[in-house]
Amino acid sequence: MEEILRKTVAPLPTYEMRDKSPPPPETNSLEFMHFYKSLEKEQKLELLEKLSHDFGVDHRWASDLAAKLLDTQGRDVATILQVEDRLRYSLTPRYRLLLTHISRVQGGVKFLVDLRADLIEFVSSKSSDSPHMRDLNSTLKSLLSEWFSVGLLRLERITWQSPCEILQKISQYEAVHPVRNWTDLKRRVGPYRRCYAFTHASMPGEPLVVLHVALTEDIANNIQGIVREFSTLEADEDVNKINAAIFYSISSTQAGLQGVELGNYLIKRVVRELQSEFPHMAQFSSLSPIPGFSLWLQGVLGQHKKEGRAIEFLSELEWREVEDVTGAAPGAPALEALRRLIITSEWIRSDRLIRALEPPLMRLCAWYLYGEKRRGYALNPVANFHLQNGATMWRLNWQADTSPRGIANSCGIMVNYRYFLQETSTNSVAYMQNKVIKASEHVLGLVSQFQKNSKL
Repeated sequence: MEEILRKTVAPLPTYEMRDKSPPPPETNSLEFMHFYKSLEKEQKLELLEKLSHDFGVDHRWASDLAAKLLDTQGRDVATILQVEDRLRYSLTPRYRLLLTHISRVQGGVKFLVDLRADLIEFVSSKSSDSPHMRDLNSTLKSLLSEWFSVGLLRLERITWQSPCEILQKISQYEAVHPVRNWTDLKRRVGPYRRCYAFTHASMPGEPLVVLHVALTEDIANNIQGIVREFSTLEADEDVNKINAAIFYSISSTQAGLQGVELGNYLIKRVVRELQSEFPHMAQFSSLSPIPGFSLWLQGVLGQHKKEGRAIEFLSELEWREVEDVTGAAPGAPALEALRRLIITSEWIRSDRLIRALEPPLMRLCAWYLYGEKRRGYALNPVANFHLQNGATMWRLNWQADTSPRGIANSCGIMVNYRYFLQETSTNSVAYMQNKVIKASEHVLGLVSQFQKNSKL
């Protein structure tokens, strides 16, 4: 392992030779790639730890230059700038050259994307808490962000005539609403539907991020009408029935590109593409899942039970309905009965409970999306994504996803994030800089109802 690293990780050229040194032979990169792929998971971790620790920045050299920079502060600007440039160069890790050279061989970029996926897994799972590993991850992320900048990406529309390998990958990568069979996939790329993907020249045939769009008359309020109910496969599109574009699924396909902005740009490019195809189209909206809502709700119910604050959670009439249907006594027993209903999804079997739980669950979900924060930003990752893009939290939809997965994840509720094109830039800045969420009166009304009924 140490031998392969010594052989394949070239020394950092001196500052004077930085643009004159010949690149190492391509076989070095290929040998490292072949060796890494042959390793078991634990061995990969060991190799990356050695690479990040032993072939990183020369800290003594960087410290000497930092001290020299302090000594030159009274000198002329040209001298200061040259020392700063030397210092900047000294902060280049040795392994950065290896990564750069790997990117230039066939299959190298895909290899590095997969290698970063391993890095992310090791760092996030605490398999390694080494600061050197985190620095390696950061360096590779920075390189990938350059290589996958939006100007280098190609927008492709996926149709039933696309290569079979691409269609198969579109099906495999669909993470939001799994594709059931080839007929289902044909519908998702057929009439009244659009499927777009970003691809990159260094990873041919490999969609990087995929966006599914439904073309509808109005803004959709449930997913059943998009992915589960169809008229015929051969229907021709009637442009007069196409007024809205619904982004109902966006999936990043490469774990190693986590943190590299792709989805945001894909939506913007697709909006331009659709405006070109349908100049009259003015409504753009997501129909988004709410992963994490049910888990959050179960945690809140458990906490309220522990603290004996059940009465604050629902109105008196709502509690009475729960007690009547479940046979539970008022107070903690009723709260525990409600928690069990949420955990097991049994409430969906009772029409009476579906009606009774709609107001409180909609209130709670609105608060979860709008009020629950992490470092001042929306706790829910899907909400955070669309709000960063400048969308408006527009409408919550009851029984919008009645699949077992939809009920288990979010009690069947889905949310529309509207893209008002004249407002997205302003909204994005307000959210990113001031943590202000743009929401409709509908959502704010539900949040207000929650605040009157609950004291979280």
